[in-house]
Amino acid sequence: MKNLKSWRVTGILLTAILSVVLLAGCQEKKTVAKGEGEYETLNLKYEGSVGTVTYPELAQDLGYLDPIKLEWIGNTISGPASIQNAATGETDFGGAFNGAIAKLIASGAPIKSVIGYYGSDEDTFSGFYVLDGSPIKDARDLIGKKVGMNTMGAHHEFVLKEYLRRNGLTEEEIKQVTLVVVPPVNTEQSLRQKQIDVAVLGGMLRDRALEKGGISKLFSDYDLFDSFTAGSLVFTEKFIKENPNTVNKFVEATAKAIEWTRTTPREEVIARFEAIIEKRGRKEDTETIQYWKSPGIAEKGGFIQESEFQVWVDWLEKSGEFTEGQVKLTDLYTNEFNPYKEEIDKK
Repeated sequence: MKNLKSWRVTGILLTAILSVVLLAGCQEKKTVAKGEGEYETLNLKYEGSVGTVTYPELAQDLGYLDPIKLEWIGNTISGPASIQNAATGETDFGGAFNGAIAKLIASGAPIKSVIGYYGSDEDTFSGFYVLDGSPIKDARDLIGKKVGMNTMGAHHEFVLKEYLRRNGLTEEEIKQVTLVVVPPVNTEQSLRQKQIDVAVLGGMLRDRALEKGGISKLFSDYDLFDSFTAGSLVFTEKFIKENPNTVNKFVEATAKAIEWTRTTPREEVIARFEAIIEKRGRKEDTETIQYWKSPGIAEKGGFIQESEFQVWVDWLEKSGEFTEGQVKLTDLYTNEFNPYKEEIDKK
């Protein structure tokens, strides 16, 4: 009887200890979103970009994303690859040019844009540059030439073809312009070494190259379209449905980070970016970040305007890549999580 009582006491103690451990574990995982219940996940896998700071990364550093944390799994230079990885679950979110997003959704990928994250304005844009003294002076001179850009089927290819079409080139002539994939950090060097005839340079990389001299702008996306938000961050529809509070927090934090850069003195933004790059320890050069000028995003907090997708859907229909009505604009994006939605809707 004594042994039996001993085993019972031991069993009760073990059960009590186990209950405490399990309760502690549950309490560690549970984080309550203010007024909205629990965050469904506290970890988001993503891809970064060499030598730059993404707005989700900035949001995390500013504390806007807490308690959610980002898990960096590597870098990418390709928007289409980034959103494809999000669609297949290799990452939780990705980002790309809006035209590339429309194409992937049209192919059946269940993704949806939730916030704009890059674009063009008078300070921040993507230009197509040639060496000083180049024989390339206009669109027709590009026939038979090589144009270096970060990836195919995305922003820069769309912009180039729009420029060529506006200047009267036929589809057969456009096919004679060769597109070459070059990592952004190597594009300037490839142009100067004459491995390519035209280099697409944007933002900070462009300004650094211009400072060195010896290159001239042929045209830019800003010349063609004025200020516009060009790309968005996406999640899968399944992820959004299963993690609405987490997605809401992510969009809110990213939107606030975008506005932080818009309202904070440029020198302070650059210093913050530089500190983030140094802290994350990826052996990156911080020289390029010194040329940052503006977020380049048209609407407050990355709010997505219908026109920012409509222009590319129309373009894809005219080029024959989409049939008329193949995609619905409402299937491409949502602003439901954007904290500035109500303010912008009232305009």
